[in-house]
Amino acid sequence: MYKDKVIDELSKRWEKSGLVNGDIFLLISSVKRLVLKYKKKKKDISIDQIIESFLNVIGKSGTMLVPLFNFDFTKNGYFSVNDTVSQMGALSERFRIKYSAVRTCHPVYSFGVCGKKKNLFSDIDNFSAYGKDSPFGILKNLNGKIAVLDLEDQNSMTYYHYIEEMNKVEWRYFKKFKGLCVDKNGFKKNKEYSIFVRNLEKKIKTNVNPTGELLWKNNLYSGSRPITGNGLRVIKTREMYSFVSNIIKENLAYGNLYISEN
Repeated sequence: MYKDKVIDELSKRWEKSGLVNGDIFLLISSVKRLVLKYKKKKKDISIDQIIESFLNVIGKSGTMLVPLFNFDFTKNGYFSVNDTVSQMGALSERFRIKYSAVRTCHPVYSFGVCGKKKNLFSDIDNFSAYGKDSPFGILKNLNGKIAVLDLEDQNSMTYYHYIEEMNKVEWRYFKKFKGLCVDKNGFKKNKEYSIFVRNLEKKIKTNVNPTGELLWKNNLYSGSRPITGNGLRVIKTREMYSFVSNIIKENLAYGNLYISEN
């Protein structure tokens, strides 16, 4: 009985931040503060309950994506759709093991998906990590949402890099990686993929928190800031795409999206 109460309690929190029934959304999360909060009340809370609270909000008509990123492919040249673990935290790995019905195939930037529209992602094998045909692009085309729990933009919003790639920014370039990939059926193949990476020769550093502040200032984020309130903020992908693209087009990216130590 208590488990149901926890899920219901959490669901109401997420609804206050802007998630609703039927949403298709990407969740990026740190659950440490939430778990500690319950422990201080001498109450137990599981990762499953947290995941199920989000699924409870969006209902059977909704779709949930979680990043299952793993950066080892750039070093060891190996990726398995079924077996490569997520390096994106406890909730992400639990989602991969128990909830993800589909995993996209980019060996570094893969996503787990469950829900009504999971089949839209079932055959996604995007060559470029942030390309038009990537899960980022699909989410934008569907006008989905991004929900971030207790992480600042700098440590969570890879979606910025999708926008940068679509705008062909000059401070990043395409870098290719090769390795052995194992698909969901166990078929092995040597493959090549691309990532739109920072130009390290120019000592480029990602610096997106200032734009995060602008998103708050322009009321594009709803919900709570990291480590305050329920910690969850929500934004519509198309609104973020348009806003950040304008920053790039107006030559305001330096200091708002990146900096250089040169």
